[in-house]
Amino acid sequence: MAHIDLGVDEKRFPGISGPMRYRPETAKPLNELAEILLRAPHSLPAGERELIAAYVSGRNDCNFCCASHSAFSAAQLDEGMTLVDQVRADLDTAPISEKLRALLRIAGAVQISGRNVTTELVADARAAGATDLEIHDTVLIAAAFCMFNRYVDGLGTFAPEGQEAYAETARRIVDFGYGSAAGTPVS
Repeated sequence: MAHIDLGVDEKRFPGISGPMRYRPETAKPLNELAEILLRAPHSLPAGERELIAAYVSGRNDCNFCCASHSAFSAAQLDEGMTLVDQVRADLDTAPISEKLRALLRIAGAVQISGRNVTTELVADARAAGATDLEIHDTVLIAAAFCMFNRYVDGLGTFAPEGQEAYAETARRIVDFGYGSAAGTPVS
């Protein structure tokens, strides 16, 4: 049970969906930020941006955000959950582009502290073909997910077990985006 009464059945509205129903006035800008960062037209595919969110959430031990964004990423990547699991298990050997690997290293640095992003990490990302926009948005995705992770875990919200629990929400996010998913239950 969450630390506060969110006024919802947490099994139907787990993780961030409960707090978003509790405070719809704060849910709106949070969903808008997620929509822009993770789904808006961009040079990085949406599946890779979701992978950055899942990677940071995993490093933060946020079970709900890691599982949900892993599912959202897998639903948009040809390699699916196999690739997500490989990245989360060992970034150095995962079969991804050097650009994505360099961006994930930046995201990992942000997860520890924004000050851990070094000129060398940025130079490595640029050398691998990352643009300033991709570097900027990687830092912002990582920073935003540190906040989202702390929001979910700070309120002690319920996180369903197993990837199948996130499949329907992944389809909804891919088809309709974050604005439509605000306050919708994870199936």
